[in-house]
Amino acid sequence: MRTLIAQRAISNQLSLVELLETEGFEVTQATVSRDLKAIGAVKSEDRYVLGSVAGGDETHESLARAIDEFAESILPTGTMVVIHTPPGAAQIVAAAIDNAHLDGVVGTIAGDDTLLLIAGSEALARLISKRLGEIGAQT
Repeated sequence: MRTLIAQRAISNQLSLVELLETEGFEVTQATVSRDLKAIGAVKSEDRYVLGSVAGGDETHESLARAIDEFAESILPTGTMVVIHTPPGAAQIVAAAIDNAHLDGVVGTIAGDDTLLLIAGSEALARLISKRLGEIGAQT
């Protein structure tokens, strides 16, 4: 979704649904609407652009929603945390984590259904893993 928005002038959600379908992702308009918010995309004039999710409570709510809706498992391993999601959702969760600027998170790498969160240490990876589970349970 991020790539499509960055590369094309997408003026409405229906167009994005159709583009995603050509890429092999069957989604509904409601899903696209929710995911646009989760990745911080906003409508600017006549097209969607990538922005950042507003800070504070909105960022925390976005992270909690992404974890609750999409994280199927959160497993610390060494200095990393592996998070499994349904197909197509890893980038949504990674974007929410990146926007939240969690202490101890060095960065994220997202594939289709798995994302890798890199922490500053093994202890931080375990702590972040536990905290993400708690955040997802808050919704």
